[in-house]
Amino acid sequence: MPGQLPIHDAIPALLDALRGRGRAVLQAPPGAGKTTVVPLEMLRAGLTTGRIVMLEPRRLAARAAAERMAETLGERVGETVGYRIRGEAKVSKATRIEVVTEGILTRMIQSAPDLPGVGAVIFDEFHERSLNADLGLALCLEVAGALREDMILLAMSATLDAEPVGRLMGDVPVVTSEGRSYPVETRWLDRPRPKRQRFEEGVADLVERAVTETGGGVLVFLPGEGEIRRVEALLKGRLSPGCHLRPLFGAMDFAAQRAAIAPCPEGRKIVLATAIAETSLTIEDIRVVVDGGRARRARFDPGSGMSRLVTERVTRAEATQRAGRAGRVAEGLCFRLWTRGEDGALAPFPPPEIEAADLAGLALELALWGAEPEALPFLTPPNPGSYAEAQALLKMLGALDTRNLITDHGRALAALPLHPRLAHMLAVAGPGAAPMAALLADRDPLARGAPVDLSLRMAAIHDPRAYAERHPHPANRGAVERIRAEAKRLIRQARGAEAGMSDAGMAALAYPDRVGLRRKGDDPRYVLSGGKGAVMPEGDPMSGARLIVATDLDGDPREARIRQAIEIGEAELRDLYGDRIGWEDVCAWDRRARRVVARQQERFGALILDDRLWKDAPQEAVARAMLDGVRDLGLSWTDAARRFAARVTLCRESMPDLPDMSEAALMDTLETWLLPFLGGVKTARDWKAFDILDALRARLTWAQMQVLDSSAPAHFLTPLGRKIPIDYSGEEPEITLRLQEMFGQTEHPVVAGRRLRVTLLSPGQKPVQTTTDIPGFWATSYADVRKDMRGRYPRHPWPEDPTEADPTLRAKPRNTPRNTR
Repeated sequence: MPGQLPIHDAIPALLDALRGRGRAVLQAPPGAGKTTVVPLEMLRAGLTTGRIVMLEPRRLAARAAAERMAETLGERVGETVGYRIRGEAKVSKATRIEVVTEGILTRMIQSAPDLPGVGAVIFDEFHERSLNADLGLALCLEVAGALREDMILLAMSATLDAEPVGRLMGDVPVVTSEGRSYPVETRWLDRPRPKRQRFEEGVADLVERAVTETGGGVLVFLPGEGEIRRVEALLKGRLSPGCHLRPLFGAMDFAAQRAAIAPCPEGRKIVLATAIAETSLTIEDIRVVVDGGRARRARFDPGSGMSRLVTERVTRAEATQRAGRAGRVAEGLCFRLWTRGEDGALAPFPPPEIEAADLAGLALELALWGAEPEALPFLTPPNPGSYAEAQALLKMLGALDTRNLITDHGRALAALPLHPRLAHMLAVAGPGAAPMAALLADRDPLARGAPVDLSLRMAAIHDPRAYAERHPHPANRGAVERIRAEAKRLIRQARGAEAGMSDAGMAALAYPDRVGLRRKGDDPRYVLSGGKGAVMPEGDPMSGARLIVATDLDGDPREARIRQAIEIGEAELRDLYGDRIGWEDVCAWDRRARRVVARQQERFGALILDDRLWKDAPQEAVARAMLDGVRDLGLSWTDAARRFAARVTLCRESMPDLPDMSEAALMDTLETWLLPFLGGVKTARDWKAFDILDALRARLTWAQMQVLDSSAPAHFLTPLGRKIPIDYSGEEPEITLRLQEMFGQTEHPVVAGRRLRVTLLSPGQKPVQTTTDIPGFWATSYADVRKDMRGRYPRHPWPEDPTEADPTLRAKPRNTPRNTR
């Protein structure tokens, strides 16, 4: 065994916990040595006679861990210690410790739920909370509870909040290993980075400073390959000749990754790495870490059905992990591209992948297992909305039936090491789809700025040399070879005969919801069959294509940007999805035209392949569509309709069985009361001229109308015998009329148990008095009004006693002597 590492101090307590409970959580800081020490110590202690399976989140980490443990034992990989990753395995009958990537464990459990021959499962770097790790732990807990009580389970992490995991596993012991081997000094920026400075420039400056102020290898953390390449270009020529730049990211071939990990024969090694270097790897000679402070994560939007990569600030847990890389083998330094003050604003932990990822693969695995998410012990349950979207996709692909149970086709998809979309394509199209499946499962092999045409990528995969001779956009040689190798592996797993399908047809099999139809207009904008919008870069050679299949989108929920697509002919689309293409009668309100539009449309999802005028649309369909117009335009009130609704509202206090005629209630019940009256109403102009009074009156029975007319009449009958509309819209019912028309009125009018508010007008139609006591007005204020009005309107009667006078609206004839009384 190697020299003493910090983890060795915790081994006795860990072994005791595993012997006593069979389960435990191990919390050990970066550099403690847990990945390569714990499995060997468990083997040496004889905790189990079965194999010890350890999960790693990445292929590079799995290989490196297996190689280090085999080296410790003085053996070759594949003897006591082996590994299995996608497309490669080094194990034998003698293998007792097997390091696997996380998806491998899921396949093992689905194939044989009792995990024969496996005595222990270790979840390394569980703090990363990958979707496969969460699923694997949930399945193992269920298996251990139902089939394998003897199976040992251990979750290991560097920065994990361990208590919740311990509770999930059954309140098991949490064993903690004390600190890293060597201290790491952290250096922050003195002041915030200038906003005008590009991120890559800031990182390059900080790397140059770190190289100048320190010695030893430098590990630089960057969010992705693009940033790595740009920083690499900026640093060339700025560092001393003895410095060697070594990129390190997941898409590189293993030979290049090994070169970044291995010791540098001479000079200083500057490793420019993604998060792949955060955990499980000991990169030789590293004494200094430069942290750019950014992380790239996949975010899935269930509304658009698309995932996109977003660049975010690191969390405190990730920053701690990264700093720990500098203290693996000696005292180290960590330079951070942010200030000490900004450090306090960092989130504590990164979000679990299950909260942000595409859940289609998870939904397929759970359907194959025969369980809903709530039936399994997930540390973080999947979001119900995202999970429902995943199930909807699987139904579209034929992997689930209407009851969300897995189909035979779904079982075939689950057996393939691909996203369900690509597995469906491979299963239906046959071995010929393997190159496209491998391509779509990987990153774009063409350089940034290449046209979106997927056919160019396929040409580079099929014949790299011919592609290089004919096309100006270079292909990444390593990526092309990696995709070609993966395609060969997929061909061996593909079943069925060759379907003889075009590349476009294959793409449409994988993305039936991303077939795009070009919108009318000059801009290359498309509506996708799933209902979302997408836009192609202007000037792209494919921007004039009528029908496309979008195989890569940036995931913008409003209008996704097309990064990769292929043109498809309508005939091929019909051959492929003829059973999903059909005519629909559409009668709908057009907000822009402000009218009901009746069309007959041939549709594939949200795509309208053909569109014709529906000349004989049924009147009921037009009326129902007009209801949406009413919701858009609002109610068309006439004065009479408003007065009627106000009368009903007033009487509801004593007659609760009357319908609610508030505007909100009427809008909520349009279909009940308005629909039968909308015949012939098709446009905003028609609606403006429509009187809703008859429709409102029809809501009341004959008996209710009788009570309403008695309790809250529509009109007041003046002493002159004229009907004056009563306004019920205010706090009190109100009428307005000429003062002379109320002569002879000795009692104040009352409706619905309330006194009418009476506004009396002068002959010039201007208010002279508002009162709720007509007899009191005659007896008091009238004398002052008479005195004032007689001089202004001498031809109109102003009797001393209005209660004895006859009501009138007439004036005295001209040249009649003035009444001086």
